[in-house]
Amino acid sequence: MVAVGGGHGTAVTLRAVRRYTSEVTAVVSVADDGGSSGRLRELLDVVALGDMRKCLVALADPVSLLARAFERRFDEGELAGHALGNLVLAGLVEEAGGLVAGVDEAAALLGAAGRVLPATSERVVLKGELHGGAGDQAHVNGQVAVSAAGRIRRVSLVPADPKAPREVLDALAGADQVAIGPGSLYTSVLAALVVPEITAALATTGAQKVLVCNLRAQVPDTEGYDVAAHVGALRAHGVDIDVVLWDGTCPLELGRVDRPVVDRPLAGQNGLVHDPARLAEALSGLLA
Repeated sequence: MVAVGGGHGTAVTLRAVRRYTSEVTAVVSVADDGGSSGRLRELLDVVALGDMRKCLVALADPVSLLARAFERRFDEGELAGHALGNLVLAGLVEEAGGLVAGVDEAAALLGAAGRVLPATSERVVLKGELHGGAGDQAHVNGQVAVSAAGRIRRVSLVPADPKAPREVLDALAGADQVAIGPGSLYTSVLAALVVPEITAALATTGAQKVLVCNLRAQVPDTEGYDVAAHVGALRAHGVDIDVVLWDGTCPLELGRVDRPVVDRPLAGQNGLVHDPARLAEALSGLLA
């Protein structure tokens, strides 16, 4: 099973997936340029590490002290704002001599029940093209800027053709199921999917491709979007899905979707995030 995206959304998917398979791979965006990840990008010339950290912690033993420490943020001095796990990952990547090898070492330390891979090992910048923009107002650069812009028509990466690790392409080729989302459509999900080799691998994989819908629109990223608009945005970027997993009790409306839609209760008690147990039952049911 492969989960594609980034941030908290993919971490929730991984907590669900580990309940029904130990053969799980996360393919994670590395385009973040905000917070601790952005500072380390500039300071150490590394890709964004924060989303991979979140996914590693999601696959770690829930009672792991080290996993909890990975999420600890310093609040004073020069380290203020940095998550310990980001610093450890940066050190492991350097000592291992490569991004994939360094993240694999972190996974081994955490006892992760699966593998976390970067969508690309290259430093990339997320570029957003805007509806109705002209001249200098036609696009914005950087994940933080794209997230705040709204009116996004499409996103791409700079450079335009970063390579995906061989391990990512092998995982997609051998998968039985690929979960896309939940998460910020343009800045997490598509930020990973628009790596050209990943887009091409998804077009040829025999895996069941599932869109795990968000529970509500994200403002301003997808303000006014329904499920059909999410499906259309994926398709506009060359990604077609097989089935949509949606919670009809939540605020995100369905619209006219031209793919099979499975309506299942997915939200947790607060209604704001997906419940891993419910998501696991729904995804494993689709696979069965």
